Amino acid sequence: MDFSIKAFDTKNTLATAKTGVVAVAVFENKKLSAAAKALDGAGEISAALKSGDISGKAGTTLLLRAVEGAAAERVLLVGLGSDETVGEKNFAAGVAAALKVFATLGASDAIIALPLAEVKERDVNWAIRCVVQAGHEAVYRTDGQKSKKDPAASGVKKLALALPNTAASKLALAQAVAIAKGMDLTKDLGNLSANICTPTYLANTAKQLGKDYKFEVEILDRKQLEALKMNSFLSVTNGSEQPPKFIIIKHMGGKPKDAPVVLVGKGITFDSGGISLKAGPGMDEMKYDMGGAASVLGTFRAIGEMNLKLNVIGVIASCENMPSGRATKPGDIVTSMNGLTIEILNTDAEGRLVLCDALTYAERFNPAAVVDIATLTGACIVALGHHNSGLFTRHDAAHDKLAAELLEAGQEAGDTAWRLPIGELYNEQLKSNFADLGNIGSPGGASCTAAAFLENFTRKYTWAHLDIAGTAWKSGGAKGSTGRPVPLLANFLIKRA
Repeated sequence: MDFSIKAFDTKNTLATAKTGVVAVAVFENKKLSAAAKALDGAGEISAALKSGDISGKAGTTLLLRAVEGAAAERVLLVGLGSDETVGEKNFAAGVAAALKVFATLGASDAIIALPLAEVKERDVNWAIRCVVQAGHEAVYRTDGQKSKKDPAASGVKKLALALPNTAASKLALAQAVAIAKGMDLTKDLGNLSANICTPTYLANTAKQLGKDYKFEVEILDRKQLEALKMNSFLSVTNGSEQPPKFIIIKHMGGKPKDAPVVLVGKGITFDSGGISLKAGPGMDEMKYDMGGAASVLGTFRAIGEMNLKLNVIGVIASCENMPSGRATKPGDIVTSMNGLTIEILNTDAEGRLVLCDALTYAERFNPAAVVDIATLTGACIVALGHHNSGLFTRHDAAHDKLAAELLEAGQEAGDTAWRLPIGELYNEQLKSNFADLGNIGSPGGASCTAAAFLENFTRKYTWAHLDIAGTAWKSGGAKGSTGRPVPLLANFLIKRA
């Protein structure tokens, strides 16, 4: 879908706009939005609302054709709730409903004339992103691996937002489109089957992004990882026939001497659990265990589209976790890249084993901040459900500032996170009789002990961990990758730039 901004004033009014359909807001108290009033010269819209043909409840719609006094072929009335004070939930419901109708029409272009600048406690930039992301979601397809594709989408292909055509609104739209395209890439990678989206496939995706956006890309293979003594990472890949890939991708858009922000992604392209084998039901969803890696690559696509003036480095540790005669066994002890020894008590707690070496590797960049992103623990879903990603970091001035930045970026983007604790009490749960650390803790607080494990490998820089196990994908009938937390990460980087 193509997006643009179309300004209306006394010389170029909404009533004279020639388009296939224009969407305007109405409310449950029988009132019309300013845009609806502009098209209601003959009273047709008021009459429809008073007659009860549309209630004004958020998400309700009514399509009117050939409205007298409107040059548009159709006018779509969209309910936004009780009154003119539009909440973000009602606004999002109205946008989704409008796009659903647009997809069914014999029109190729449309205008969204909803009150984009009047959403309660949100600015117009948020509303622009809401429309663009919903537009991408409406046309997103998951049939790439089907022999017979689903029917091609029809309806509106070009969508104009009724807004003042300012530099600020143009920038907000460009950023929104870039983020939505990044989310599309993240969803594509997550939804691919694990026999296609292998570590090599992720590496090749990074290389293609490098060509498209002039990123520096380096791929480390097994021999190089052995030379770096990444024994913790390599222990996870022992049981797989797929070769591991360690991906470094650099967008150096800032000043040469500026310290970079480093994004570290967990890239387990399939997680069987290894010798600690998972239960069969739902195991197919473990193709999504590379959601952290996919979100890093999606974020890089977004910042590449924006040509963001910031130095950002992505580090992705990618492999499969499979059972075989070569697989790591419970009770094995490995030495990580930073020298700490780890007793592997459960081979299904593999994400932290690949991330710890990646986090040690990140030291060489002298980073301004490091954020790791991982579908790390089912316990995070128990704690936070599917609404918020879990955010973990140390408690001091620098780390509290980083946490506040990430939380604010997520809140602004509608891609929220919630801060959870770590600290010495959780480290106590990781004690082992035979190694420096166990890879799982004693019972209780499993998300917190997983984050506490990672913290041991991050003490030379400012760091935060995002557990996206509950937000990276959906199960059931709506099964699929969500594209999160690309909006949070992209907004975080935009604000840093």
